[in-house]
Amino acid sequence: MGTATSTMAAKLAFFPPNPPSYTVVTEESTGKMRISTEMMRHRRDEEIEVVKIKTRRGNEIVAMYVKNPLAKLTVLYSHGNAADLGHMFLIYNELSHHLNINLMGYDYSGYGQSSGKPSEQETYADIEAVYDWLRETYGTKDERIILYGQSVGSGPSLELASRLPRVRALVLHSPFLSGLRVMYAVKHSFWFDIYKNIDKIQLVECPVLVIHGTDDKVVDISHGKQLWELCKEKYEPLWLKGGSHCNLEMFPEYLPHLRKFISAIEMLPVPKFRRHSSLAEHDHKKEKQQMDSTKSSTSSWIGSRHS
Repeated sequence: MGTATSTMAAKLAFFPPNPPSYTVVTEESTGKMRISTEMMRHRRDEEIEVVKIKTRRGNEIVAMYVKNPLAKLTVLYSHGNAADLGHMFLIYNELSHHLNINLMGYDYSGYGQSSGKPSEQETYADIEAVYDWLRETYGTKDERIILYGQSVGSGPSLELASRLPRVRALVLHSPFLSGLRVMYAVKHSFWFDIYKNIDKIQLVECPVLVIHGTDDKVVDISHGKQLWELCKEKYEPLWLKGGSHCNLEMFPEYLPHLRKFISAIEMLPVPKFRRHSSLAEHDHKKEKQQMDSTKSSTSSWIGSRHS
């Protein structure tokens, strides 16, 4: 039953647009890549960088980096389950412009012009690759990164935030407690569940903003409210009256609340107790703890065998 339920949850989680809403075009004169869509409005090309990034699982994903000369912070945005970069292009540009932020958006494996097939583990590898690219290419420090996860994007965003104690903030937009909990009102986490956000939110050290619509028929607002209650560092949530799962950006309260949040985050000092500065450091410590735990367990087992 576990495998069947997990497979069903995964199928409900991923709806890559088919065909993709955009193509990636390389200009012969400059070698620069750009996203080509049917939408007419574009910002100047020099403000947008389109790249292809290799993930640790072997896929090549497409990402777009929207620069803002006034930006102090960079938002790493993980979009919803039925969109790709072509759909998000204008939204990313508008957010960068109105919030004075740099914005990094990307397509999951199997979405848009990214290779591979989408899965929970692939999305974790995807966001990790984009995060590494930001650090290595632009020297973006964790203290300057805000993770933003919309719908299914709350999964990889929370996963990364739980592993990065120094990340500046986290925004959860129409998030869910877990894949299984979207379908069933279960009270406990099962091994076969996907995106167990309910278990990871308590590991997040940074301030968290939760945005959810009161009329969300896909993921009930109770998911967002419970995640907010479980946050260590709560920021004033935004419960949008009449908001559904996919239209929250259209509400007049949306941008002002985000702007207020980002202004507050910019003014906050970075807590000195957050020590780890990279995934490598965090994962090294985690591996050491697991090895120590294994040694301890083995020692106890050997002792019991010989007692």
